[in-house]
Parts: sequence; structure tokens; C-alpha cells
Amino acid sequence: MHDVRGALISRAWPTDRIAFGGDYNPEQWPREVWRDDVRLMAEAGVSFVTLGVFAWSWLEPEPGRFDTEWLDESMDLLHDHGIAVDLATGTASPPPWFSHRHPETLPVDHSGRTLWPGSRQTWCPSSPVFTEHAVALVEMLASRFHDHPALAMWHVSNEYACHNLPCYCDTCADAFRTWLQRRYGHLDALNDAWGTSFWSQRYGDWAEINPPRRTTAIPNPTQAVDYARFGSDTLLEQFLAEREVLARWTPDVPVTTNFMSMSMFRRLDYHRWAAHQDVISTDHYPLTHLDDPVAELAFAADLTRGFAGGRPWVLMEHAPSAVNWQPVNRAKGPGEMIRHSLIHVARGADALGFFQWRASRAGAEKFHSALVPHAGSESKVFAEACRLGRLAGALGEVVGSRVVADVAVLWDYEASWACQQPAHPSNAIEYADVAADVHAGLRAMAITADVVHPSADLSAYRLVIVPTLYTCRDDSAASVAAAAEAGATVLVTYFSGIVDEHDHIRLGGYPGAFRDLLGVRVEEFFPLAPQATVALSDGTSGTAWSELLQAVDAEVVTTFTEQPLAGVPAVTRRRVGAGAAWYVATRLSNTAWATLLNRLTAEAGVQPAAVVPAGIEAVRRACDERSWLFLINHTEADHEVTVDGTDLVDGVERTGTWTLPAGAVSVLRQPAYRN
Repeated sequence: MHDVRGALISRAWPTDRIAFGGDYNPEQWPREVWRDDVRLMAEAGVSFVTLGVFAWSWLEPEPGRFDTEWLDESMDLLHDHGIAVDLATGTASPPPWFSHRHPETLPVDHSGRTLWPGSRQTWCPSSPVFTEHAVALVEMLASRFHDHPALAMWHVSNEYACHNLPCYCDTCADAFRTWLQRRYGHLDALNDAWGTSFWSQRYGDWAEINPPRRTTAIPNPTQAVDYARFGSDTLLEQFLAEREVLARWTPDVPVTTNFMSMSMFRRLDYHRWAAHQDVISTDHYPLTHLDDPVAELAFAADLTRGFAGGRPWVLMEHAPSAVNWQPVNRAKGPGEMIRHSLIHVARGADALGFFQWRASRAGAEKFHSALVPHAGSESKVFAEACRLGRLAGALGEVVGSRVVADVAVLWDYEASWACQQPAHPSNAIEYADVAADVHAGLRAMAITADVVHPSADLSAYRLVIVPTLYTCRDDSAASVAAAAEAGATVLVTYFSGIVDEHDHIRLGGYPGAFRDLLGVRVEEFFPLAPQATVALSDGTSGTAWSELLQAVDAEVVTTFTEQPLAGVPAVTRRRVGAGAAWYVATRLSNTAWATLLNRLTAEAGVQPAAVVPAGIEAVRRACDERSWLFLINHTEADHEVTVDGTDLVDGVERTGTWTLPAGAVSVLRQPAYRN
């Protein structure tokens, strides 16, 4: 993977500012609007646009006949106004003629129903016919625009797997068998991995294997996890087929595809995909049904930085105001667009993209907000976009710097796929819950965490959190143990280390992979009823889960105080080498997490980015010469803070104690950070 800064300066990408822009769809508008668009883009400070995401039917109106006149004109117009182009391959949604001529490429849902064209992404992930046509379109685009001066980055497809994965058609069934043969080599290995001695499922021929389609009872869980792996790998192959064409024509132009790193979207293993991106980019939209959507936003930003290996990344899409796809689509209040954007920048984004530039008049997303809304440029949204554009320019010196984080939170898509299978001790165990709890607790303390894969290098972290890592490979468990031996404080939570990569139970007592590290042994799970709580000896409580736990070689920190587990350990600690390993056997309340995280961070020597009042988000980015402290006031009250530095937002020198107004942001240039 290229360094982000190095990759993006190869063409016209803006490097003297946080890049600012978004999805631009000139094909939706008459040409007289285009001139107004570039005038308003200049007014707003737009420095890049993503062009042509859903343009296949315009680029290839009928099979084999290409038309780029409108795109030629758009590219020239944008270049004339100094706007860099992230040029999409247009392959996210095939045109109607494709589906009409090739109905065998239509996806099939879990119940065997064909999904018909009429929206987007209506294609089978395994289809070689789709690949052939998509690659032909990309070949045309690359040959046509490879030397265009506006071209700064390639954008392959769009939001892979948002709508067409998993697919259960016969094409996918054949591709799945091929994938399994590559993975296992021999049927005996597959039968062992899938545990097919149970329920008489043993396979004698590859042709007998199907996708985990709707069946009479509980499907084979390892088969289901392998199908999730297959789906992610299959779409990655589609991406790589397009990428190969682009790399051949323009080896100096970075290639990306936009991930969807909201914590609820887990259809692709982005850790595997990340290695094939020149630049990590993602889309994020706050989930308003959550108790704290902004906390999830911050989690997703830290997760995206984890994909990028700590390097800066691109926020390809977020919303200027309301979206159109939630039950109630709340408009953003004054300053909220800027606050949300600055959370991403604080946590590593060097580019801010929106969906979209101009709100559509027709179609399924016509009520999705845009930088230029239906009301036009005389609007709250456009005025705030202009303020954000000026701020993006003022923050140019931050570009290329890294986020300071001494804490790692482990996140694994394969563990998520296995954890969410049916027939587990409790359907209330959601893979993301504890990770979100811990991350939110750290954020409230102004402590930043990297959200990383279990295989990541953990040696630089003072505190390592292992939340509900249900599936755990031997090397991952060894890496966590090595971090503790070397001096880190490690925390493992319930329902971690239970199974291996084949979803086979690790025998001898839970939490199998971490049992020796933690010095505990769990005999039996005691999941709690919905809404039930269990009292703990420190006066706090837990929910969702409890366990019959023995402290074999560990200090008991907290116990359960209610039957049937009264007196049984709930939180333990074991000294390990130069560090320590903690275990938590229930889902702690927010108060309990706050108490425990204070103790863990103190033990590990983890410091906050700044000492600030509650409700002020504080995150630090740094380079060798200087650092930048981001302060975001999410409250409706003014707060006093005591930190020094030059505020890039307004150029004011801040010293001593000063007031950060309600809803305001501040970015302070400070001396180099020394941890």
C-alpha cells in the first residue's frame, strides 16, 4: 500500500488542505446547471469530486457502444476550475440492457427469490458475465482518461455488498464449491472442518455441497461462516479484476473503493480488502436509532484508521444533513455537519466527501441531503458547507499526520460472522456491543483507541482490549499474551476465545484460547434474561451475561452477589510478565465500565489527549515537528478549557483558561507530542 500523502500528490489531488467535496452527478442535470455547479464549488472551497459512480447506462447506452462526450466535458470543466477528480468506474449498477440480456446474472435471496433490476447493485457477486462486461467498461475508461490532468484517483464500483450479498444462486453455488476446493483441497479436510459427523451431513462429492440456503432446522454454522468468507473473497476478486486494468494504464494513480465501516455493516472482511487499496476510503452515516450515534461515528472512524494501518484515510461519503433511508430522517442542527466532519479529521481523515453535491430531483434518494439542497445555495446547509470548506483549507498543515493512540481494541469480521450464528447460549450477545461500550467509555475519558485486527502488531500499545472475540486463532491468542508479557495491560471479556477458526469449541473450559493467560476457567454460561441485571460486589451491575467462573491463578477483583452465582468471580486480574491480564465475565453497566477503565488506564500509564469537561471530545494528531489537539463541544453549554496553542479555526492564540462555546470546534497547534 502506498503512503497516503505520497499517493495523492501524484496527480491533481489537493495536498495543502483537507480535501473537501463529494459525489457529483452531472448526468442528472442539463449542461446549464454544470456552470452553476463549478461556480458554487469555488464559493464553497470544493477541491475534489467523485465522478461517474452510477453512470454505466450513460457511458455504455447499449452493448459495446460507448459514449463519453458528457464525461469529457465534465472532466475538462472541473480541471479548468482546479478541482481534482476521483473517477469512478461506473460498475456499481449495470444498465437495464445488461440484466435484460443476461438474466442469469440476477442475484437470488435466501428464500430462492430472484431480485430484479429497478434499483442498484442488481448483479450476482460470482457472475463471470458481469466481470467480463465490467472489465470492458473499465478498459474503455482507463484508455480514454488515463492521461487526463484532472484524474487524481480511481474509484472502483461503490459500497460493495450493500445490497447483493449474500447471493444464493446456482452461479454462486458453483463458485462456492471451487472456493472450498481451494481452501480445503480434499473433502476429508472439509468434513473435519465443518463437523459433518453431526446430523449425518458428511459429504462424499463436491457436487453435493450447496450454499447455506433456507433449510429445515439450524444450518451448519461452519458452512455459514465459510459462505460469509466466500462472499467477501468473491467480491474482492471482482474489485481486483477492475483494479488490474487501472494499474496497467495508470500505475501512478491510486486506486480505492469506498468501504462502509459503520459498526453494523459486517458483510465484508475489510481487513483482507485493505491490503489491496492504495488509499483507504469509507462512507459513514450516523445511525439515529442508537442512544449515542456520535459515539458510533467515532468508533467507525477509528476502525477505518485501523484498516489504514494508522495512516490517513479518505471519508468518501457522509451526509450534509438528513439521509433518506432511516425510519425517521433527522436533519442536522447548526454546526453539526462541521462537528461530525471534524470527528473524522481528528481521527485520521485527510479528505471530507459528501453524498452528494447537488440534491437529486428524482429517484430513490431525492430526499437525501446534499451540499446544494433543493432550496439552493441560499440555505443553511450550503452556508455551513462554505464554512466547512474554509475550515478544510485552514487545516492543511494537519494533512499527513498520524493520530496518537496508546490503546488497541480488537475487531474481527470472522469472529462477528461466527458470533452471530443461531443456537448460541443467548441471542442477546451482539458482537459489537462490548467493543462499542469500551470505546465509548474511553472516548468519554478523552482517550483515543485504534480499532485493529487481532493479527495487528500490538507491541506499541499500553492497553489492549479483547471484546467478545468468540473466534480466535492460536496466533492471535499468542499475540495478545505476548503483549501482556511485554508490559501491556490486557482486558478480555466474556464470550472470547470460545472456538477456533472452524467454529469448533476449545475444550477444557472457557475461555479456551485465553484460559491460561487469564488464569481462569469457566465451567458454564449463565446468560441473563432480557432487561435483567446482576449485582456486583463493588456496587455496580452487569447485564446480558454471567458465568460460573473459577479463579485458578488470578486475583478476584469483583464478584457476583446474587444467586445462583453469589460469591463467584466476575472480574479478575492476573500478573503476566511485565504486564497484567484482566477478565470480565459480564456486560458491565456504563458506571462499572467507567470505574474499571479508569483503573486500567492508570495501571497502563495511558494519558488522555487533554483534561477537558464532560461532553468535550479531545483527540490528538501529531508529526515529528508538532501536534494538533482537536476539541469538539458536543454539548449545548459553553465550557472552560485550560490548554494552550494556536487555534487553526480562527487564528487566535489560546493561553490559560478560555471558553469553548456550545457546539463549537477548536484545533490547536501545539509542540511535538512526547508520550
